Amino acid sequence: MTLRRQLAAEGIGTALLLAIVVGSGIMGERLAGGNVAIALLANSSATGFGLWVLIALLGPISGAHFNPAVTLAMASAGHFPWRHTLPYVGVQIAAAFIGVAVAHVMFSLPMFTASEHVRTGMGQWVSEAVATAGLLFVIGLARHRGASAVGGLVAAYIAAAYWFTSSTSFANPAVTIARAATDTFAGIRPIDAAGFIVVQLLVAPLAFGIALWLSAK
Repeated sequence: MTLRRQLAAEGIGTALLLAIVVGSGIMGERLAGGNVAIALLANSSATGFGLWVLIALLGPISGAHFNPAVTLAMASAGHFPWRHTLPYVGVQIAAAFIGVAVAHVMFSLPMFTASEHVRTGMGQWVSEAVATAGLLFVIGLARHRGASAVGGLVAAYIAAAYWFTSSTSFANPAVTIARAATDTFAGIRPIDAAGFIVVQLLVAPLAFGIALWLSAK
């Protein structure tokens, strides 16, 4: 598989993921009539189903990282070429913003709007550590089971983590950066994004390494 095709798959998958996350948040909030639990249920279920499909279809092409923390953790463990990390991360971040813009256009909103959704503090940072560690743990243990199985396991974990973490499980630096550009249900204040990203990048390689150690033959 050529790097060009891999990058195309990463870009398409990441853009669609953000369109799903942001779009379902907007739709859920509009239809929930002020009931935040119903809006979160719509957001988490759409994200879970969407992730499963995207990983199952695009995993055989690019690995379906859609996440700089995943790419960097895999490279650190020797399971992904370092020379491909910068192109992957660049495409993931750029595509994430495209996904946000697409979601906004679909709902007749400005393409980008700085979020005012406060997400900061120890509880939020610990939540992101747990969410990211769990995601990399699942990927590390399930990586040999095939794209469909990995997609289902990752999707189930992320959908669950929406509910048991106070941060609603971003677990992805590209997603975090792009969600700072949407003042909707899924948003995060730009000033709060840095804390999330630092935690995600610190925890990811450790969790992936533990998963590899546990699953070593």
